[in-house]
Amino acid sequence: MRDTYISDSIFYIGVDDKTLDLFESQYPVPNGVSYNSYVILDDKVAVLDTVDARASEQWLANLDQALAGRPVDYLVISHMEPDHAANIGRFAQKYPDAKLVGNAKTFSMVGQFFSMDLEGRKLEVKEGGLLELGHHTLQFFTAPMVHWPEVMVSYEQTEKVLFSADGFGKFGALDAEEGWAEEAARYYWNIVGKYGAPVQALLKKALKLDIAMICPLHGPILKGDLGEYVKKYQMWSAYEPEGQGVLIAYASIHGNTANGAREMEALLRQKGGGPVETLDLARTDMSLAVRKAFYYDRMILACATYDGGLFPCMEEFLHHLKAKNYQKRTVGMMENGTWAPMAGRLMRGLLEEMKDIKLMDPVVTIRSALRPEDKDAMEALAKAMS
Repeated sequence: MRDTYISDSIFYIGVDDKTLDLFESQYPVPNGVSYNSYVILDDKVAVLDTVDARASEQWLANLDQALAGRPVDYLVISHMEPDHAANIGRFAQKYPDAKLVGNAKTFSMVGQFFSMDLEGRKLEVKEGGLLELGHHTLQFFTAPMVHWPEVMVSYEQTEKVLFSADGFGKFGALDAEEGWAEEAARYYWNIVGKYGAPVQALLKKALKLDIAMICPLHGPILKGDLGEYVKKYQMWSAYEPEGQGVLIAYASIHGNTANGAREMEALLRQKGGGPVETLDLARTDMSLAVRKAFYYDRMILACATYDGGLFPCMEEFLHHLKAKNYQKRTVGMMENGTWAPMAGRLMRGLLEEMKDIKLMDPVVTIRSALRPEDKDAMEALAKAMS
């Protein structure tokens, strides 16, 4: 377990889930995930968020241990997504005198998930609102579309702790032997990536605060020099590439398009245009492929024509990129087809729907297998992309 100490008054009561295979039923989490929850013990007691239903019993036990018999005054609801809010109903039953703290959009959603009477139980807060607990004071800032419309973050003024909701989260249980950046990036681009402008708006609010620690709803508590974490979020939310280089993403049926992709990789390496990474979209997890696409400043797509359209994994990849707001990149294309190559035109059509994408010519057309006469077009595209 990573260091979960926050202070003598603020405690971590979250739960690791190492049995989950797919986060949100689509993103592999080989090292699990953490559902983070916190409690502040002061004159008044505030719990910050619950956890997924998969972790209910352990969370309730953790909360009981931290409370040591004390009553609870407030449950702060940062985000209504079920991996954080599934236990609101059970909490409300167990602590009938506790008030639920949220904004207007929070409470519009509570009734959609739970059949419960909120009369006299809700405390609605607004932007900049305060909740006095005694020595500690929580201040609330709305963060709409990071990544649901009701999201808010909480700043504890005395100990300078930012409870950042899904911001600064990562995949992986707290005892995962891995660094923060890569799984935080895969988490960001697939969960929050579409919402760069809302993330930037939240960062502007956060950077006005004196923050000593960041407590997200997934992943480790961030301590020490927070500058690197903030720098990553500023870069990601502005859709700026992290690295100079080329991603070659290919969708091949029988291996001929793959051969073309590997030949392009060799040509790019010869021309020294920076690092080159090649991914087989049929065998690469889509969430990783999306993360890699946003990492590099350039990308080459190589795709076989299939039933008059795109080979399915390429079509899925491009739809994921569009959904996550892929932009500010240079893209080249290679297509393959035995009698009616269509992939180049179809990829172009999807890419032209995206923002600030520079499409490079020529489109390399392979007819079945790579042949010597394809060399000139391959060389020209490699030169344009270097």
